[in-house]
Amino acid sequence: MIDQSIKTMKEKLASGDITVRQLVDASIERIEEVDGTVGAFLRLDKEGARLEADRLDMQLMDGKMTASAVLAGIPVGIKDNIVTKDITTTCASAILSNFDPIHNATVVNRLHEAGTVTIGKLNMDEFAMGSSNENSSFHVVKNPWNLAKVPGGSSGGSAAAVAAGEVPFTLGSDTGGSIRQPASYCGVTGLKPTYGRVSRFGLVAYASSLDQIGPITRSAEDSAYVMQAIAGHDAADSTSANVDVPDYTEKLYADVSGLKAAVPAEYLGDGIDAGVKSRVKEAIAILEEQGIAWEEVSLPYSKYALPTYYILASSEASANLARFDGIRYGVRHESDNLIDTYKKSRSEGFGEEVKRRIMLGTFALSTGYYDAYYKKAQKVRTLIKQDFDKIFERFDLIIGPTAPTTAFGLGEELDDPLTMYANDILTIPVNLAGVPAISVPCGFSDSLPVGLQIIGKHFDEATVLQVANAYQQQTDFHTAKPDL
Repeated sequence: MIDQSIKTMKEKLASGDITVRQLVDASIERIEEVDGTVGAFLRLDKEGARLEADRLDMQLMDGKMTASAVLAGIPVGIKDNIVTKDITTTCASAILSNFDPIHNATVVNRLHEAGTVTIGKLNMDEFAMGSSNENSSFHVVKNPWNLAKVPGGSSGGSAAAVAAGEVPFTLGSDTGGSIRQPASYCGVTGLKPTYGRVSRFGLVAYASSLDQIGPITRSAEDSAYVMQAIAGHDAADSTSANVDVPDYTEKLYADVSGLKAAVPAEYLGDGIDAGVKSRVKEAIAILEEQGIAWEEVSLPYSKYALPTYYILASSEASANLARFDGIRYGVRHESDNLIDTYKKSRSEGFGEEVKRRIMLGTFALSTGYYDAYYKKAQKVRTLIKQDFDKIFERFDLIIGPTAPTTAFGLGEELDDPLTMYANDILTIPVNLAGVPAISVPCGFSDSLPVGLQIIGKHFDEATVLQVANAYQQQTDFHTAKPDL
């Protein structure tokens, strides 16, 4: 019941074949059945979800739930760095293990207005810092396709929950690929919207100029429904763009012939697994059959994206995480004086990866190094953005793999942070440029999912979703389910 498309579930709710309470109970039962193995959820709100389900069923009976409310009654899981009133929000960090927000994030409020039912909070890399979801302070998440593999990160719990059939969709956050890379590893659909398209109010910041909330779903069509609910200007978020939101479903099934796609040579060059290359080339051929012309291009500054990102993101993290001191909120570790209380709270509250990035960022921002590192990285970021701008003068889309490999083994790269960071090499440039991108399943290599990345122009999520949906109408990879 819970592993069907959002549209199918909505039709069954409208016809009376199922109730919201049955959907919610099915989701909770599935989580209780498999999540002890997968580890996608950190906490459930079973009582709250069932109360909300009963309320929505009453609305359905009274005719107050309209057919246009596509998400009404649909269960959702929320990444644990998106604040939820009355549900503890920890960012998968020990330092916030007792933090109970007094308000919802804007996206959570918008989903509630659309009638969704929040099931619980999803596991992640601590403070969204990681590419494997092994950095959680509570427990690791495992890939539903192979429990010996990572699900990707930092939204590994969000992707694994959808892949495992625990909830129909989730919200994640994407700073350098943290929606798209786990979507690729787990064989689901993950969309990073344009920076500013979706409100960041209530998202616990990692890197404020890069973070963006987005949906993880089974299909591009489901993503369109979720985007319709969460996109739009928010006065509470100073980085929110006051740009009109189109109807994302309007051209979802429109003809894609005549569109032009660029395929960067760098995205299919050295370092990309042979199986990944093969699946992506097959996907490009399917899009070509549908009338999308493509041409090989170059993004010359993309080779500098990795160091640029880690300098900028770590610098912003060192500033954003300064507020977690054990005094105002979060876990406090008492000491004899205030300074030692700060030190003890932060040293015992933060995990190793978070401390590593805070130290890196503090170094990059320090006197004598600011110009050499942070300022230079900002200049390179501009060059990377200009690379994308030039391509989009001639092309509608950029297409390539989402990740250079399929999911790697649990524990395989924990002691090698540089190799771990390289897993985001194909997704990071998109965040630096601020453009939208989606990862859709495009086949398997060694029995593990491969993701196709479709990148669009600023605020043109509609075309990205249109092309992703066109591809999924010709393939069935997005319907494949792991055997748990």
